[in-house]
Amino acid sequence: MPFVNVMVTKEEVSAEKKHAIIAGVTELLQRELGKNPATTHVVIQEVDPDNWGIGGMPCLEYRKTLQT
Repeated sequence: MPFVNVMVTKEEVSAEKKHAIIAGVTELLQRELGKNPATTHVVIQEVDPDNWGIGGMPCLEYRKTLQT
């Protein structure tokens, strides 16, 4: 019984996008590992960007370094 936890920043991830992520992850595990879709659990957690850090910086500050 696979359990997959997908974490994304909370920034307008639509219900349609979430559905596509859940379906895609489920299909990937079925195709690559032979896992039963009926027992595959996918959880999407949305995290406020202020609570996410990359390279020692808050997420939004880190993104600004990528734009230069």
